[in-house]
Amino acid sequence: MYKAVIFDLDGTLTNTLDDIADAMNRALRLNGLPEYPVDAYRYLVGNGARKLAERAVGARQELQAQVLSEYQHYYERHTRVKTRPYDGIPALLAALQARGLRLCVLSNKPHADTVNVVRFFFPEVDWAVIRGQQEGVPVKPDPAGARAILDELGVKAEECLYLGDTSVDMETACRAGMFPVGVLWGFREERELLDSGARLLLREPLALLDVL
Repeated sequence: MYKAVIFDLDGTLTNTLDDIADAMNRALRLNGLPEYPVDAYRYLVGNGARKLAERAVGARQELQAQVLSEYQHYYERHTRVKTRPYDGIPALLAALQARGLRLCVLSNKPHADTVNVVRFFFPEVDWAVIRGQQEGVPVKPDPAGARAILDELGVKAEECLYLGDTSVDMETACRAGMFPVGVLWGFREERELLDSGARLLLREPLALLDVL
């Protein structure tokens, strides 16, 4: 029934929270702004680097561009310091690939950083498409990026599963006509995923194999 699976990256394939927090807290510190505990970044991330900087500077929006620049300059060189794949993800990817499904990544992380992380941690996967945030393409939950992947694959929306850990991901999947699968090992809670359209929740990665 399904021919492809699109994965979100941060909070779905890899736990990137510490590296993101370290990079943004450094940028905030350099600009004299208060830092955030790592756990707070679960709710600051999800809509791309620009929105992350906007949320992090709070009322000091005049510093947003400088903080964003500092963040991106540092983060692109430190994407793999503390980041690790979630337990069970490599085994899931191997099993899906063995079944002949085409595997893709769609992230709001800048494209170069997305490719960097995915290629480094999952070099054995024959990715069909890896797409991060690119100029001229709206970030999720706009479905444009997801639809572009479908066009590239030549796959219908109803033949594609979309896995993610936030409302942004579930809304993207729903708006693109894909089957939305919420993962509970990531950054957000069950209620958020259900309220934003998740039709299936996974508590651990290999549970996906039971529904294919």
